[in-house]
Amino acid sequence: RAAVVPLSTGWSDLGSWEAFYQAEQGDDSGNVCHGDVMTQDAENCYFNAQHRLVTAIGVRDLVVVETRDAVLVAPRERVQEVKNMVGRLQSARRTECRQHPLVYRPWGSYETLVMDARFQVKRITVNPGAELSLQMHHHRAEHWVVVSGTAEVTNGDAVHLFSENQSTYIPVGTKHRLKNPGVIPLVLIEIQSGAYLGEDDIVRFADVYGREG
Repeated sequence: RAAVVPLSTGWSDLGSWEAFYQAEQGDDSGNVCHGDVMTQDAENCYFNAQHRLVTAIGVRDLVVVETRDAVLVAPRERVQEVKNMVGRLQSARRTECRQHPLVYRPWGSYETLVMDARFQVKRITVNPGAELSLQMHHHRAEHWVVVSGTAEVTNGDAVHLFSENQSTYIPVGTKHRLKNPGVIPLVLIEIQSGAYLGEDDIVRFADVYGREG
C-alpha cells in the first residue's frame, strides 16, 4: 500500500562536499563553516571541523574536512576526485577505509580514541539492560575504567559490580563479559594492550544477539 503526492521543491542528493557548500548560505566572505573553525582572509571555502580546531589563512575555494582519523584538503573544483584517494587507501589496506572510529553494535557503541602499535584506548557505551558476549582474547589484555553508570563484569568465574571511577583488569585468555544492569547508559574507558589488537581476536562462548566466532 502506497500513496504518491506531488512535491514542488528543490532537490540535491548531496553527493559531494561541493554539493554541501552549494546547499548552504555562506558568510560575508563566502565561507561555509561547521564546528570549531577560525578563518583569516579566506574566501569561498567549505570547512567542516568535527573534533578539533581548524584554522585557515589566505586560502580560496577549498574544501577542508576534519574527522577523528583523517583530514581532507582539496580545491572545490576537484573534490570529486576523493574517490581516487579512497581507491589508494584500499590498495594500501589502510584501516581508515574499512572501519570508522565510531562503531555501533547491538548492545551500544565504541569509539577509538587512541591507537598505537601495542595499545589502544576506546570509549565504550552500553545501553541499559544490554550486554556484550561472553568472550576471550588470545593476544590482548584489557583494563576497564567506569566513567558513568554501573558495570556488571564477569571476569573468569567471578562476577562483580563496578560504579563510577572504579576499574578492573581482564588478563589475556580470560573469559569475560560486560553488562549494564542499570537504567542509564554505561560509559567506560577500555585500555587494550598486547601484540595484536584486531577486532577479529574475539572468541565468543555465548551471545544474546546470536553472533558466532
